[in-house]
Amino acid sequence: MKTTEYAIVDIETTGGNAGGSRITEIAVIIHDGTSVIDRFETLVNPQKEIPLPIFALTGITNEMVKDAPVFDDIAEKLFGMLSDRIFVAHNVNFDYSFVRHQLEEAGFKWTAKKLCTVRAARKIRPGLSSYSLGNLCRSLFIPLENRHRAGGDADATAILFSQLLEWDSDGEMDKMIKKTAQDQRLPPNLPPEDFEQLPEKPGVYYFYDQSKKVVYVGKAVNLKKRVASHFSGHKITPQRQHFLRDIYSISFEVCATELMALLLECTEIKKLWPVHNKALKRFEPKYGLYEYEARNGYRYLAIGKVTKFQKCIEVFGQLYDGIRLLQDLAGQFEIDPRFCKYCSPSEEEAYRRTDDTDLPEVDQHNQQIESAIDFYLKSRPSFAILDKGRSADERSCIWVENGHFYGMGYIPSDIGFTEPSEMKDHVTPYRSNQYIMQLLYSYAAKYPNKVIAQKPLAEIEI
Repeated sequence: MKTTEYAIVDIETTGGNAGGSRITEIAVIIHDGTSVIDRFETLVNPQKEIPLPIFALTGITNEMVKDAPVFDDIAEKLFGMLSDRIFVAHNVNFDYSFVRHQLEEAGFKWTAKKLCTVRAARKIRPGLSSYSLGNLCRSLFIPLENRHRAGGDADATAILFSQLLEWDSDGEMDKMIKKTAQDQRLPPNLPPEDFEQLPEKPGVYYFYDQSKKVVYVGKAVNLKKRVASHFSGHKITPQRQHFLRDIYSISFEVCATELMALLLECTEIKKLWPVHNKALKRFEPKYGLYEYEARNGYRYLAIGKVTKFQKCIEVFGQLYDGIRLLQDLAGQFEIDPRFCKYCSPSEEEAYRRTDDTDLPEVDQHNQQIESAIDFYLKSRPSFAILDKGRSADERSCIWVENGHFYGMGYIPSDIGFTEPSEMKDHVTPYRSNQYIMQLLYSYAAKYPNKVIAQKPLAEIEI
């Protein structure tokens, strides 16, 4: 039976991602599970400048690598040393991504089973304050010379690996080496138990950084499957590698339905503004419907840009939607078009620009403005979306109040209501926004049998 052999690897690079950076030094130590049987170490000419912060960390200069072999010159030797061996490294996915990428560029198609000594140490020697290579070496009395150089770090990793093999009475490392082991795909700083606790249910998940700050919020139909998808594949973009390195813990909240998960995701992103969420941050209302009174005593309706300091009657994602509403209200209530502005000028500007010939009687005009606003506010629907709960003895409820998302929650199945509005006492309030209301109007139109309205929903605009 062939003995399992391991290639313990450490690299130094010009930067943090394999797609845009290059290897400047590599060390490979071949281990047969008992002792070291071969070793290779060399500087590598990255064929690009070494940034100053990298030089400060490693001490490797442009002058040092000027006459070193380029990666293509050592690719065949590396391919031979790595083939049919288990790839071992401290934070294995970092080293693996660089080596795999540069071997592929050199024409060698290579993959390998992986073993991360960070994760192995967490399992075999739990409870240590830190699992960085330097701190592990101090905790376990492992000599570490030439820190942040490939040879020194590889030698220390080899000693750590030997000790972990000796201490591994439960066969944890064999389990990790299996190609299907989820541990091998998890980010280096994420405890496996955080992933293992995820249920296969709809909900929202939160990724946290080292300081316990939320850096990403996502929704899922199946929480475990969706979170796992973040860690699969071999993308090597800087954004992905920074994202994975930032993940230190996960929490989650189970939701009864995908719609509730989507609403919670949206509100949490707006509230927490996580650094790695991009898409839903774009859905901010840009325009609003305003009402104000000018010095001449006449009330105006105006469409203008939303600001933090002016309260508006309604908000819109597009200017066209606001203009259309204002035109409809002006036509229905016979408002003089001179008092409808499609920007938001100051009161003084509005007064100066209004043609004051044949103006309507001020009280009658102001009453028309009041009636238009009152009609619009009262025409906005209030309704509930009732659906299945998280268990058989409850139902989920989403409540919309006067055209705005009010909140959502869960109601015991045995509770009845005389008025739909009573349901809002059982929900948790959340902030509404236009994107959420688009989702809810679309859902209500698609599933009218799940809608219970305070008043008939004759028409729902999507």
